[in-house]
Amino acid sequence: MTEARQETQAEPVTDDREVVISRIIDGPPELVFEAFTQVRHLSRWWGPDGFTTTTRAFEFREGGTWDFVMHGPDGTDYSEWITWTEIVAPQRIAMLHGESRDDPNAFESTLVFAPHGAATRIEMRTVFPTRQLRDQAVVEYHAIEGGEQTLGNLAAYVAEMAQEEGR
Repeated sequence: MTEARQETQAEPVTDDREVVISRIIDGPPELVFEAFTQVRHLSRWWGPDGFTTTTRAFEFREGGTWDFVMHGPDGTDYSEWITWTEIVAPQRIAMLHGESRDDPNAFESTLVFAPHGAATRIEMRTVFPTRQLRDQAVVEYHAIEGGEQTLGNLAAYVAEMAQEEGR
């Protein structure tokens, strides 16, 4: 008689509030991480296709903030505010992201930069305060497509950086 084995696996308690996007980027983690640490880089690639970014204030340190406006291709401006909550160079960045400093609907994002051969696997995990806010971001603001496009813009920018620096 064979004994049935039951395996259990813990599910994350935030699973119904998360959006996870990843991509392989052709460049070492240090270079990909650098693209996130300096405003001169961020302004050249941040955001979905067709968007541009204007920075009002930027301080990349734990507890520091990035206050910026994303300009949509249709002319709509979106005020954004990020507070950096954890920085472990060149492996991890965690942040709180909302429309303003005290946004009650702000969401948490964690970016992990892992070596993948000569490239970097970046994973962006975003956790929203509620399932409804996650669903709204996905349906109304196209968060998944926008995140994929943003990482695509990052990949293109890192390739340009590598070429300029001869890496």
